[in-house]
Amino acid sequence: MKGIIFNLAEEVVSRGYGDDVWDQILDGAGLTGSYTSLGSYPDDDLFAILAAAGELLGADPQTLLRQVAEGALPLLAQRYPQFFDPHEDTCSFVLTLNDIIHPEVRKLYPGAQVPTFSYDVHSRNSVTMGYTSERRLCLLAEGFVTGAARHYGQRVTVQQSSCMLRGDDTCLLHCEFTDAAA
Repeated sequence: MKGIIFNLAEEVVSRGYGDDVWDQILDGAGLTGSYTSLGSYPDDDLFAILAAAGELLGADPQTLLRQVAEGALPLLAQRYPQFFDPHEDTCSFVLTLNDIIHPEVRKLYPGAQVPTFSYDVHSRNSVTMGYTSERRLCLLAEGFVTGAARHYGQRVTVQQSSCMLRGDDTCLLHCEFTDAAA
């Protein structure tokens, strides 16, 4: 896994809980935590961090994964506005993941293994996203979608009818977007 994910997790945790909590999480995970954005690290490091964070904060690690992604999205939007600025809403943004964003991610972070998405667009505000990845981090994707909705001034309701974590071949995320003011 690319270090950028670890860097984002560190920023989100440090902003929300303080630098000392990030250090406690790393200690609890038995990791040193010197992650560079371009480096590649074992997926198990992320899972160890999530487990240690869950124990320290008294939270479910999967919920924390979603929260980290949601909190990381504004950081990504700041760093890579070229991915976000051309879009007026969340649905149009998420539809670019395979064709625009992930190829650029591979350029910025050589060796990055990104998930594959499929789409069934129901309307401008409704899409079912199919998520496939060996990592089975659909909750990371869900958190990014939630963060993206907030970025575009929307709310999203996400329901998973199928999930790799439950043994399905693909995760299906049914996303309904509404204006935040609604």
